[in-house]
Amino acid sequence: MPDLTELNVRVLQTELVWQDAAANRLQLAKQLLDCTGADVIVLPEMFSSGFSMQSADIAEPEGETLNWLKQQAVLTQAALVGSVATRIKQGCVNRCYFVTPDGEVTYYDKKHLFRMAGEHQAYVAGNERVVVRYRGWRLLLQVCYDLRFPVFSRNRNDYDIALYVANWPAARAHAWRTLLQARAIENQAYVLGCNRVGTDGNGISYRGDSLIVDFLGKPLADVAPASPAILAAALNLAALNQYRQQFPAYLDTDAFALIPAKL
Repeated sequence: MPDLTELNVRVLQTELVWQDAAANRLQLAKQLLDCTGADVIVLPEMFSSGFSMQSADIAEPEGETLNWLKQQAVLTQAALVGSVATRIKQGCVNRCYFVTPDGEVTYYDKKHLFRMAGEHQAYVAGNERVVVRYRGWRLLLQVCYDLRFPVFSRNRNDYDIALYVANWPAARAHAWRTLLQARAIENQAYVLGCNRVGTDGNGISYRGDSLIVDFLGKPLADVAPASPAILAAALNLAALNQYRQQFPAYLDTDAFALIPAKL
């Protein structure tokens, strides 16, 4: 596929059926019909199950939902992004997939596991930061709680868009919106945040507050809280590069490297 100076993105803010992958795939397939003209479509975290810690029951081997993503990428002719509870040899991971219409699959396993919900006990943490290249753009894959860790998502002049898929509770909505805009400003990059709405099987409420933010931290697409919606925006690579040239703050960043802590 040719490179694109303008990337049309969609963020699908939706309710999720608790621990029912087939029902979620069915409802999302219907909603994807309204995402025509998109180049990239972002789904929430654990879109096939909701944010469940019953990993032994819901985690899938790389099979049915991944194949569904491949099928939907072909049907929509867009790259699809979203995370799925996935079973691998080492255990279960919260795996964010990036699937293109030509069948190419890139994935990122969530590094920062939300210990307040016991995610660190139910899933294995990833250890690799992942940037995917697609149609001339560079996209950083991130999942929910990763948003609170700016060092991990720091732009090393290697991405243009940061994608955050989430099940971020309504009780902390202010932090969600504030941090999405902060990540865009400090990294001079577009940021897409996709959060679910509704109530999960644990009684936790989600109000969405999904956002598409430009490199100045200004919302390009916003939506009323607590309602299913599809956010749409056209991202311009030339405008991003021009801004970075005119205001090259990245040239003054502090040099450092992450060193694993000794236990």
